[in-house]
Amino acid sequence: MRRPSPLPALCLALAAALPGAARAELGFVTNQGANSVWEVDLATGEKLREWSIPGAPAGVAVAPSGLVYVTSPENGRVTAINPKTAALTPIEVGGGPLGIAANPVTDEIYVADWYGGRLSVLRDGAVEGSVETGEGPSGIAVTPDGATILTADRDSDQVSVIDAKTLTRLAVIPVGQHPFGVTIDAEGRRAYTADVYANQVSVIDIAARKVVGTVKTDERPYKVALARGRGFVTNSYGSDLTVFDLASLEPLGEIEVGDYPEGIEATKDGGTLYVANWFDNTMSRIDPVAMKVTGEFETGDGPRSFGDFIHD
Repeated sequence: MRRPSPLPALCLALAAALPGAARAELGFVTNQGANSVWEVDLATGEKLREWSIPGAPAGVAVAPSGLVYVTSPENGRVTAINPKTAALTPIEVGGGPLGIAANPVTDEIYVADWYGGRLSVLRDGAVEGSVETGEGPSGIAVTPDGATILTADRDSDQVSVIDAKTLTRLAVIPVGQHPFGVTIDAEGRRAYTADVYANQVSVIDIAARKVVGTVKTDERPYKVALARGRGFVTNSYGSDLTVFDLASLEPLGEIEVGDYPEGIEATKDGGTLYVANWFDNTMSRIDPVAMKVTGEFETGDGPRSFGDFIHD
């Protein structure tokens, strides 16, 4: 069995349908082992297009403009994919770009430098500023109003709270050991970190800037998705999902998926979840209400799906 490298490296995202085609949910799956990105019809699991992107492509974010941004931590680049033209535009950012997120209001792109302990902002395809974070920043999330950025600073066991307009770090919130993914709810009130070594989820009140609860998980949680009043956590060593109630934080059960699940995201309507199974080279489709797997399809080598990957 392969073991994970210190740099996470996949992702999945959704973008607009192809010109002239029926509207569909499309996934852009980064395949770490193959150094490629697939465009996938998530309804059928069919691969529609493939791009070669070197440097162990990792994070994915779809901007409001429709461009898809992919991080490559091994060569210090972000690649912008234009799904309409299939054009690729490499952007040199330096360091070890890993997590990435798009501002839903301004269309700015935020990139976490795993090696450098900083968050950079991209505007019009160029780096326009940066702000210090803790050590080993991985996941990034932006509040729905576009005002606040959160980074999961893995090696500092904390979350940094950053003002999106001024790129000023406003606060640091201690969480469990080695937070990796961070997710913000649709109201912008709570955030959820997957604390890898603590085997827990930390629940953060964003306005109060403090942890207000925790949820125990199976081994090595990596990312949290929210759907239908429930939280779903990928447990990489457990090959399953922990499910909990968002209101009470009480556990609701577990769902078995493929080997070493990491990335997870819900569709916009909350009706379906997709899970990337890194060691199986598959993606699982989940019904969040029935709490069961409803389908599975093949991906390229080493899918990890890290980032905000759903866009319709």
